[in-house]
Amino acid sequence: MYKPKMEKISGPTRKPAFSLLEVSLAVSLMGIIAGVVMPRLTSHSKDVRIHACHVYRGNIEIQAELWFRNRGKWPAADLNDIGNAARYFPDGLPSCPVDDSHYSIDTNSGRVNGHKHDK
Repeated sequence: MYKPKMEKISGPTRKPAFSLLEVSLAVSLMGIIAGVVMPRLTSHSKDVRIHACHVYRGNIEIQAELWFRNRGKWPAADLNDIGNAARYFPDGLPSCPVDDSHYSIDTNSGRVNGHKHDK
């Protein structure tokens, strides 16, 4: 007896993909993680700026001492003379990263005035 071959007729092939539930779960999980991590990152930015200000103060005081040793006098209080000298500040005189103000020094001691930021 003759049996005809029966071919399977298949519908459109399905490509592997994520379901709507899986995608929404992943998005909500990323939202929760971002909600926990972002406040921690932004709270540290003020501390970083305060520490950067302290580093700039120290750098200015060291360069002012070098100026004093080389020239026998302290730089101007507003630091315009040492700020223009590329030997001491090749990238220019920094400004305070906390409040964007300019630094000044005491011409008797060479120490930076102010800029004692609190946390």
